[in-house]
Amino acid sequence: MRAALAGIALVTTLAPQAHAQPAQPGAATPAQTAPPTKTATTPPVLKRNDGAEYPKQALDEGLRSDTTVILVLEIDATGIVKSAAADPPVGHGFDEAAVAAAQRLVFEPATKGGQPIAVKIKFRYAFTVPPAALAGRVTDRKTATPIAGAQITVRAADGRQQSTTAGADGAWSMKVLPWGRYTIAIAASGYKTQSGDEQLEPGQETRITQRLVADDTTAAASPALPGGTNPPPPGAAKAETPIEPVQEVSVKGERPPREVTKRTLEQREMSRIPGTNGDALRSLQNLPGVARAPGLAGLLIVRGSAPQDTNVFVDGTLIPIVYHFGGLSSVVPTEMLEKIDFYPGNFSAQYGRVMGGIVDVGIKDPKKDKIHALAQADFIDARVLAEGPIANTGWTFAVGGRRSYVDVWLKPALEKSGAGVTTAPVYYDYQAMVAKDIDSHSSVRFLLLGSDDRLDILIKSVNASEPGLAGGISTHTGFWRLQGRYKNKLDADTELKVTSAVGRDFVDFSLGDNFFHLDSFPITTRAEITRRLGRGITSNVGLDLLYIPYDVSVRFPPPPRPGEPPGGPFLSRPAVETKDHATIARPGIYTELELTPWRGGRIVPGMRLDYSKDTEAWDLAPRLAARQDIQSEFPRTTLKGGAGIFFQPPQPQEVNPVFGTSGLVSNRAIHYGLGVEREITRNIEVSLEGFYKQLDYLVLNRVGNVGNGRAYGSELLLRYKPDDRFFGWLAYTLSRSERRDAPGEPLRLSAFDQTHILTVLGSYRLGRGWELGARYRLVSGNRYTPNNYGFYDGNAAAYLPLQDFPINGARLPMFHQLDIRVDKTWMIKGGGKGSIYLDVQNVYNNGNVEGTAYDYNYVHHTFITGLPIIPSFGMRLEY
Repeated sequence: MRAALAGIALVTTLAPQAHAQPAQPGAATPAQTAPPTKTATTPPVLKRNDGAEYPKQALDEGLRSDTTVILVLEIDATGIVKSAAADPPVGHGFDEAAVAAAQRLVFEPATKGGQPIAVKIKFRYAFTVPPAALAGRVTDRKTATPIAGAQITVRAADGRQQSTTAGADGAWSMKVLPWGRYTIAIAASGYKTQSGDEQLEPGQETRITQRLVADDTTAAASPALPGGTNPPPPGAAKAETPIEPVQEVSVKGERPPREVTKRTLEQREMSRIPGTNGDALRSLQNLPGVARAPGLAGLLIVRGSAPQDTNVFVDGTLIPIVYHFGGLSSVVPTEMLEKIDFYPGNFSAQYGRVMGGIVDVGIKDPKKDKIHALAQADFIDARVLAEGPIANTGWTFAVGGRRSYVDVWLKPALEKSGAGVTTAPVYYDYQAMVAKDIDSHSSVRFLLLGSDDRLDILIKSVNASEPGLAGGISTHTGFWRLQGRYKNKLDADTELKVTSAVGRDFVDFSLGDNFFHLDSFPITTRAEITRRLGRGITSNVGLDLLYIPYDVSVRFPPPPRPGEPPGGPFLSRPAVETKDHATIARPGIYTELELTPWRGGRIVPGMRLDYSKDTEAWDLAPRLAARQDIQSEFPRTTLKGGAGIFFQPPQPQEVNPVFGTSGLVSNRAIHYGLGVEREITRNIEVSLEGFYKQLDYLVLNRVGNVGNGRAYGSELLLRYKPDDRFFGWLAYTLSRSERRDAPGEPLRLSAFDQTHILTVLGSYRLGRGWELGARYRLVSGNRYTPNNYGFYDGNAAAYLPLQDFPINGARLPMFHQLDIRVDKTWMIKGGGKGSIYLDVQNVYNNGNVEGTAYDYNYVHHTFITGLPIIPSFGMRLEY
């Protein structure tokens, strides 16, 4: 897929009185120079050319022809390309691909009189349509055993043909074929010859599985192409079975989703969204259905559910937190990620134990070609990463780390300003990985990742409403996971994937004289076997085990039961202390079918069975998802829908005998969804989806499973998929989230209700390494419960608030904010790349309201505003 170098010619130098001969289009023309003298000018000599990728945009737009781009390059006196521009422009992504490749060129500098000089030259890239690839496996139709030595012959429309032989495992491949339609014939001794046609697309690999039918009347078989000029040898099978009924064709790409809605972000989108500081997991907050978390809370609020109702996985392994302190960055750096799959609801039976959504982060395997390294630093944190092969062992590695240094500048600033608090937040995370492809069908990988957050707030003055807060707040949280993953394609129809992990989670939190200490050691195993049962029928059967022994010690006042009057300031109430050693055990099994019964149709029925030691009960959750292409060809139009039952066991504190309630059962949600997806152009697609969640058996702390509620709304996503220049989208969510604390009570809005959520963002490559992006958000304010006034409690020696009814009866002002990001990238001599960026949050310094603060007797209040304008300048080096 690399463009060939067709020619270089010196046009003009940037030095005075330089002479050059222009390049002739279509051919390499050497520079014409005078005989060497002390003033002779010599052209630059190319030292390195990595080539250019045939642009994906051109393939998407249906271009299937070779193309030439003429570039004008400015090369400095060190041989580095300072600028590149297409002259004339060609379009379809070719200009951008050629310019990007030219920025990596390295030359011996031009000279005049023996001294290096800057020059301007013309440089020609000839783009050739990338080849297609064809691969497959030959097996016995009845026994599924591989057929070694099978002969595979492919013939193009012009009559040219190629042949190859299947290996011991029945596998074969042809790596470089011109795109187009081919006739494929497969023959083996003792089997009937099969043949059929396939359309091969440029830059893609098509895989076919052939299951040959035994022919007991023959002892040998050889390729017999329909209409071919070479007849089969004597003794070959006369009968020819069409290949179509017994083949499976799959083109490399994204597997159709098993869920109603699956949204996947690509690497470029994850790292370039303005306002996220290049953090991949923070990009989730810009998708439909995801509410804006209040203040600096690092929470994911999906479709009106509570934050604990959504689980985050790293390649199938559950992790306890997704964001560091304050949501400034995620616990897994962007550079380690391959993709993020987000399921806002109606997710597959492979996931359970939650009622909200699922985020599954895919970690990319280390690079195999050579050692790569990067270092990055900005105002928030600094990170390093190295990856590559381990000698000639077949193993690859990746190791990385990150540390924040907000504490370096924030703590001195607060102390100097005379603030009433002193804070020193700090976080770090680390990753290490080794991986190996055992053979062409199986691989193994081991991953270690961890995170640590610390925050200490020293309060210098006593708070009138919470006198027990004297001394301050301290928190230390963290986790680590050691994960092993094994993948194996057992045969042409069966795949196995096993992921197991062990680790530790810890929380140390103190508030005045009160504390909460938790230490747990989770063990998880997830195994799934996928088997193709027949044409259009695939089965997924899985095991999902969660086992967590833990130790917890708590000293806090117990929360009041609903309806109880407040007993004075929270920290002034009598504290209760308890210690516990217990185990969370939650095994689960699931099965589902992927059915394609007719053209463009896909139905996925599933069933999941979970057991919870906390409730000593089994939860059976049936689910169904369906998709139907109204039009399969471009522009594709798809209808989708689904329904399912989702259970979530109570939290450990909810079943604690001191702070919770005994006899609880799992919370339950029933999800309904219906939507449509439509391609407008090759790059622009739109999706519209409506959802409804019925919630019941909700745990009301210290009461029981008496709560219920609902969340419903619609989501719109208008997306421009990344091309060589631009990506962006408009996401809008209209929703309502309601709760009822007990049967017979009226519904009220939940704390996580946000009626309107609008996000518009985009990023554009300007050329010459510059990229500019912007994001604008407009979101309904968060719900809160106002206080009317306070009454004096002589026993507590403090004023106690009188709250409005109902709970969450008021809404804060609407949130709106503009963020911008500017990136500049350049190539470094020796194959490296450097970049600088400026990510500015809240450009026009809007004072968004995040909460309320009251005076000592709760008569007057003021709004608490969030972060002001925050510019973050960073630098990055890659090799």
